[in-house]
Amino acid sequence: MQEDDIRWGVFINHRGPLVDYAAPIVGSRDIAEDVVQDAFLRISSAGVRACNREQVLAYLYRIVRNLSFDLIRRRQIEQKHVQADAPYWVQPQTAANPEEAAVLADEMRIVAEILADLPLEVRIAVEMHRFGQFTLEDIARHLGISVPNAHRYVKMAMLKIATRLENTRS
Repeated sequence: MQEDDIRWGVFINHRGPLVDYAAPIVGSRDIAEDVVQDAFLRISSAGVRACNREQVLAYLYRIVRNLSFDLIRRRQIEQKHVQADAPYWVQPQTAANPEEAAVLADEMRIVAEILADLPLEVRIAVEMHRFGQFTLEDIARHLGISVPNAHRYVKMAMLKIATRLENTRS
């Protein structure tokens, strides 16, 4: 119980400086607070043995730093994914003639059907990501799931849509 008291005391006394440390890295004080809280949860659940407050504080700073840079890397990967060419069915389309208009309408009907058949959380994730330009982190927070699960939801739905549209074009 003594180690938990040391961890808690260090966290309470140094929460502000830890947030100040993370904020310039992640670019937001709100996100920095989440990072610091996550760092505390990790240090308290990891069963880390600490002899003194200085060790706990040094370890907390290291965890905050690592989590901050992990977040930055994850954002960069997401941005590459978002900046990649979006599927044609997400982009606004104009039809040159009535035949193209009918094909576009049919494809949009197929996309709408697929989205309607998806589980609610998966549909929300896809709509937020593709139509709302939300990050996977935002989606995960909104749905109360992990970022990898949010990514899995979006990827699964996009694959279903792309496969079905490809099959209708063939």
